[in-house]
Amino acid sequence: MSYVKPDQLIDQLVHSGVVKTNLTARQMFLRGTLSGAILGAATTLALTAAAQTGLPIVGALVFPVGFCVILMLGLELVTGSFALIPLAILEGRTTIAKGLKNFAIVIPAHIVGAGLYAALYVGVITYLGTDTTDPMIQAIIKMAEHKVLPYAAVGAGGVLVAIIKAMLCNWMVALGTIMFYTSTSASGKILGMWLPVLTFFGLGLEHAVVNMFVIPAGMLLGADISFADWWGWNTGPVLIGNFLGAVLFTALPLYFSHRNKVNRAAALQDDDDAETAPELAARHS
Repeated sequence: MSYVKPDQLIDQLVHSGVVKTNLTARQMFLRGTLSGAILGAATTLALTAAAQTGLPIVGALVFPVGFCVILMLGLELVTGSFALIPLAILEGRTTIAKGLKNFAIVIPAHIVGAGLYAALYVGVITYLGTDTTDPMIQAIIKMAEHKVLPYAAVGAGGVLVAIIKAMLCNWMVALGTIMFYTSTSASGKILGMWLPVLTFFGLGLEHAVVNMFVIPAGMLLGADISFADWWGWNTGPVLIGNFLGAVLFTALPLYFSHRNKVNRAAALQDDDDAETAPELAARHS
């Protein structure tokens, strides 16, 4: 059977959080950079599909391809790690310092990857700044401004709205990340994560890494957004909301609904056995 039962699922989620915090800084940065670029490509695919069909829901249907690539290749996506790493910390299997190190490296890496893709894509659709007729130009500008200006118009209330939309977004994204672990087959993993991610994109919620492509690309194309607007009215609050959504709406409720002293002790014992096995083998060799 390819289905992973909930108690076994929690073991995998915690283990994944441990693995992510034990990566080298180079691995974190490279994996985060690739993820930022891939989500940028997925976003342009979604916008293109919506423009070609006139149906935004079609864009939402194809957008999860980016998440599939990221998860299947074992790359680093901070919004997924927001659910996994806190669970590893909760069980004492890694440290807060290691978790913060992962976030501190992967988030800038996302900006590098998404920004690089944005610069290259803008160069392509404008023919290096010589042509402004591509319909994707206005689509990106409109999307970028929609992710900043309405919040700025409301003021402090706009920041709260951005945080709430980001929480709702990462409720779905973190759920998609966790659903990825509910199957051992490639098809099961893809189907499991596709539906929650489709939901967040179709509802127009706020995902920090997607916005690391959309907003800089819009700025390069002439959107009425400054660097301070980008971070103050969107990415700063959205990162906070994405973290809260992953932890409060997804990771902790699932953990406490399935974890108990018995299966936690069994998981810890399995880890101890895995760690001591190489030592025993070395002694008898």
